Amino acid sequence: MPGSSRRELEIVGAVAEALNSSPSVQAALERTLELVTDLLGLQTGWVWLVDPESGHMYNAAARNLPPVLQEPVRMSGETWCLCIDEFRRGALAPRNVDVVQCSRLAPAVRARQTDLTRGLAHHASVPLSFQGKPLGIMNITAPAMRRLTAAELRLLGTIGLQVGVAIERARLAEESAALARADERTRLAREIHDTLAQGLVALALQIETALREVGRDPDRVRERLEKALATARANLDEARRSVTDLRGATHGKPLAQALASLAREITSDSGIRVELETSGACALDPSVEVELFRIAQQALANVRQHAHAMRARMTLTCTKRKSTLIIEDDGAGFDVRRVAADRHGIRGMRERAAAIGGRLRVTSRKNRGTRVTCHVSSRA
Repeated sequence: MPGSSRRELEIVGAVAEALNSSPSVQAALERTLELVTDLLGLQTGWVWLVDPESGHMYNAAARNLPPVLQEPVRMSGETWCLCIDEFRRGALAPRNVDVVQCSRLAPAVRARQTDLTRGLAHHASVPLSFQGKPLGIMNITAPAMRRLTAAELRLLGTIGLQVGVAIERARLAEESAALARADERTRLAREIHDTLAQGLVALALQIETALREVGRDPDRVRERLEKALATARANLDEARRSVTDLRGATHGKPLAQALASLAREITSDSGIRVELETSGACALDPSVEVELFRIAQQALANVRQHAHAMRARMTLTCTKRKSTLIIEDDGAGFDVRRVAADRHGIRGMRERAAAIGGRLRVTSRKNRGTRVTCHVSSRA
């Protein structure tokens, strides 16, 4: 027993280190699945998380999935899953689940399609939560007919609590950054309104008064004053557009956060697992962020509709000189030289990139997926 306890402490410590050192929730979950499956001699694992915005479940991480579990599955509609149903009712506890009870594995098991299930017969489901707040589910499977022991289930329950703390901590940090960004946008909007915009209004009123009081060389003075008035009004319109942009860019979220929400939404709604990787701090105009977000939306819409993909990845990389957004999938691909004239998606993405002074490139190969790359200047 003492040896067993030491082993459990080692595993818990290794998981804690992985959770504390990982740069993102996804990386932490993937590292945790790797540690748990390797250290406990298991095989496969996957994690469902609750999207805090929509309430839908989405696949946040996976390791060594058998083919039947790699198929995209929508979890935002009527798809039924025993574990998720118990989780939503607050009744899920760490336990073994026979595959015949699993809505995703059962059909292949009944058909004896071991090439699709890799012989899986059980999986353990562990709820993830933080202070009673339900966050998601971690599923772990053992090879063949092995059922997890009571001690292993208790250990997984402890690890589930660790993961829950890490998820909530990361989300609180994300929310704090979003609030800071929103406060800064509001401050800048108020600053423009209270200084530049009001100053231009005063300038326009003064010029209008001068026009009414012109007494000497009226033609020349009028011409100059009318040009000044036109310039002042144009600047006022520009100030108002700036206020609108600052308040409304990507629904008030930083670009990386907006892309993360988009990834969760697509994963939940389509079953296609969409991952996001970010690097560097982006210093972009709100209008540029909006166009990049729309490009990502369109690219992922194309993946859903045409690619027959199982996975997609978005990568946002920012340096002092440029920012790069890449959307790639593992789908069927297509001939980029033979895009139908009525397919407006790619053309729209190119137009959006051009509108912000960027460059967009689409590459694709049959059965090798598609990549959309957009480069823009990082100057704010």
